[in-house]
Amino acid sequence: MSILNIGTRALQANQVALQTAGNNIANVNTPGYSRQTVTLQTVEGQFTGGGYIGKGVDVQTIQRNFSAFLTRQSTLASSVQAADVTRSDKLSQLEGIFPGGTSGLGAAISEMLNAFSDVASAPTDLTARTVALTRVDETASRMRSASQALDDLQQGVDQELRQKANAINTLARGIAEVNDEIARAQGTGQPPNDLLDRRDQLVRELNQYVQTTSIQADDGTVGIFLASSQALVLGTTVSPVSIVSDDFGDTLKNKLAITRNGLTVVLDENALGGGEVAGLLRFQNSDLVEGRNLLGRLTMAVSTAMNAQHQLGLDLDGNFGGNLFTPASFNGQNIRQPVPPATLNTGTGGLTLAITDVSKFAASDYEINFSSATSGSITRRSDGLVVSFPQTPAPTSGALANVDGLDIFVSGTPNVGDRFLLKPFSTSASNIDSVFATPRNLAVASPIAGSMGSTNQGSLKQVSISARTLPMSLATPVVFTFTGTNTYTRSDETPVANTTVFTYTPGQAIEAEFPNNYPTLPPTYNDPLTGWTFTLQGSPKPGDTFTVIDIKDPAYGVDYKLNSGNATAMMNLRDVAMFDGAALTDGYASLISQIGIRSQSAAYAAEVSSSIATNLEKDRTGVSGVNLDEEAAKLLQYQQAYQASAKMIQIAQSIFDTLMQGLNR
Repeated sequence: MSILNIGTRALQANQVALQTAGNNIANVNTPGYSRQTVTLQTVEGQFTGGGYIGKGVDVQTIQRNFSAFLTRQSTLASSVQAADVTRSDKLSQLEGIFPGGTSGLGAAISEMLNAFSDVASAPTDLTARTVALTRVDETASRMRSASQALDDLQQGVDQELRQKANAINTLARGIAEVNDEIARAQGTGQPPNDLLDRRDQLVRELNQYVQTTSIQADDGTVGIFLASSQALVLGTTVSPVSIVSDDFGDTLKNKLAITRNGLTVVLDENALGGGEVAGLLRFQNSDLVEGRNLLGRLTMAVSTAMNAQHQLGLDLDGNFGGNLFTPASFNGQNIRQPVPPATLNTGTGGLTLAITDVSKFAASDYEINFSSATSGSITRRSDGLVVSFPQTPAPTSGALANVDGLDIFVSGTPNVGDRFLLKPFSTSASNIDSVFATPRNLAVASPIAGSMGSTNQGSLKQVSISARTLPMSLATPVVFTFTGTNTYTRSDETPVANTTVFTYTPGQAIEAEFPNNYPTLPPTYNDPLTGWTFTLQGSPKPGDTFTVIDIKDPAYGVDYKLNSGNATAMMNLRDVAMFDGAALTDGYASLISQIGIRSQSAAYAAEVSSSIATNLEKDRTGVSGVNLDEEAAKLLQYQQAYQASAKMIQIAQSIFDTLMQGLNR
């Protein structure tokens, strides 16, 4: 009854085929499912004198339609996409913290400086003074609001990083468990398709968080590696990951670390590749740091410049002005900010820093590395620029080095290899506030004034005059006597007054200090922290004079309350080159521009990587995905084969019945 055996085998084989097609249809929407196909083989025929007679069909295996190459490429592309999209989304949030228009910080700064124009027009008007102070307070408020928004964004990124690190550990444990099941199933001689699909799906999900490399082992397990070489999963062993601070203890910058055999290894951020964690780390450690430094630089430069200029003026009571804003974390040459050392430093050295020139600020952190107790290098982290020290010439303040308008001082004895992190701007906007509440104390008058000679014959006129740096008074008037239309002498020349002829250029500022080629500098004004400046226009006649006086000198009868020289000087700060050569009022526009460029670049990268990932996923699903039309056709095909197999068994039964009837006769 070979025909019965053949029919039975055919019936069983087609039943398996129908079951497999039905399983494909059932899992058409199952993530990670790979289409399965029944592989049939002929049962070896039986030899007879008339030749080999076939004995039917058997199921050889259930084949998993799978391309290792396409799966790997699709997984890596989706990992890169996840990193780019995550970073782009966060940059869009960062961009939203710095709006343009009237609601932006730039508008507040411009309105604050413009408010001093009304004060300059009416220096005794308390209403105009109150408006100016209100603008100062609004500027400080917007600076704090932007800083708080950055802190909130930072906190959100921190939480996301820790959540995603936990997700990585959960997926890694899942892969290890499936590895164990697959290793146990290896002895059956048939591939555990569903387990393999489950593991590949876990690997794909893992790569959404961090890019990995997979290596197949002989026992069927897969090793998962991070940053090219650090084992996350080896067989059934998992090395958990965590989020840690860098070796400076900087809470604003995080790293991904992996712990194996009790040893924690910090992974190189640049070696992580793709994944949401890599995108978040790049945003937090680069983009967010730059945004914070740009805001901090703007805050520190504006507040320091405004405070310094205000301190040069006189209020309505004749007193020198104080600070308009709370001073920066460090301000002036006698107030220094400590610099945090690396956790592995072995020396006793400590660093402090001080501001020397706000117009030279660069929005960056700095890393100081010592190659000896007195030498080493300073790396500007924003662009990698390296400055060596000791410097030639050495800073006149006695500092270890000067970089980008900052003096760096050392105390104690650093050892070779000691490192320090300098973060001058990261928190300067956090506590900024206005400190003035009384309009009378607004110091808008200049402590010095200019007086034209009563017998002048030329067309000279004063454009501006102001104290230059520290509060000062002029004990002795300084007389400038014009000896021609473009030459003059000055009475503060030492040791003998009016002996050197200087060149006069209309519209060009005349300073308290003499030019460098002057033989002997006046002792009073040789100090770079004192001085004044004025500008004249017009053409003088020989014998015309201009005198710089103390505005409160009773001999000249000038009412300082009506003077607005310092208000004009504060208003003119808007045009001072402050941010990479740009004017102070353009500082916010520069900030928006730099963040906007990063955001635009990240959005383009996300668009490109998304397109690549979509195309590769289409290629992968073209091999592994389920086509319902194709499976429906297979159902009809296997149904007909099943029915034919059943008919074969029916015929065999009929023949058997006929045979039995013949034997019974």
